[in-house]
Amino acid sequence: MEVSIKQYKRCDLVSISGRIDSATSSKLADALDELVNNGRYRIVLDLKDVEFMSSAGLRVLISTQKACKPRGEVVLAQVPERIYEALELAGFVPLFKFFDDVLDAVASF
Repeated sequence: MEVSIKQYKRCDLVSISGRIDSATSSKLADALDELVNNGRYRIVLDLKDVEFMSSAGLRVLISTQKACKPRGEVVLAQVPERIYEALELAGFVPLFKFFDDVLDAVASF
């Protein structure tokens, strides 16, 4: 799994590629925790290149969302259908805003 972070004036864009599972979720959690610990509470997660997300990855998304609220939030962009279905099955869809385009997600802040 690869994680890259691009900082904008109003939010941070976190692009993720590969598999988010029990072996890699801690790397993602560390990157997102560092953003939150630095006072960056508006985060766009670009999931376009994510091939698989396990329950460990879902936990990272939820814990980051909780850490960001109420000062900001995590929004999801370009979510693959399989990942969206996993979020839906877990009942997490109402907890996030979804965008088809990264530019729209960034502009939402």
